[in-house]
Amino acid sequence: MGAAAVRILVVDDFEPWRRFVISELQKRPEWHMIGEVGDGGEAVLKSQELQPDLILLDLNLPTLNGIEVIRQVRELSPNSAIILVSETRSAEIAEEIFRRGARGYVVKSSGASELLNAIEVVLQGKQFVSARLDGLRLH
Repeated sequence: MGAAAVRILVVDDFEPWRRFVISELQKRPEWHMIGEVGDGGEAVLKSQELQPDLILLDLNLPTLNGIEVIRQVRELSPNSAIILVSETRSAEIAEEIFRRGARGYVVKSSGASELLNAIEVVLQGKQFVSARLDGLRLH
């Protein structure tokens, strides 16, 4: 996407993680956080309203989990790329989120070293999987 502005929605119920993500996004002036929410239902509404280029989405959220959010967002904001961020290290969950249309999976404890790269890779139209997620093969 070059130097064009990238509009990013951050979805996580853990406020310290959102603060970390926001500080990471500030390292790239072309990346703009356009919203942050801490609830799955709010994530769906904000995605529809804002039509972000990218959604950084937690798996375990109040009201709707990340998998259900992906399902609904794919219908309401089909051009939004989605990266799931979770400490859960499940190849089965990763396979499910990719089947539903997510493009990336970042293990939170690897966020400091992987998040920016994951965003870059996904914005290039490719898939990203955290190195800490064993046993997953991308198709």
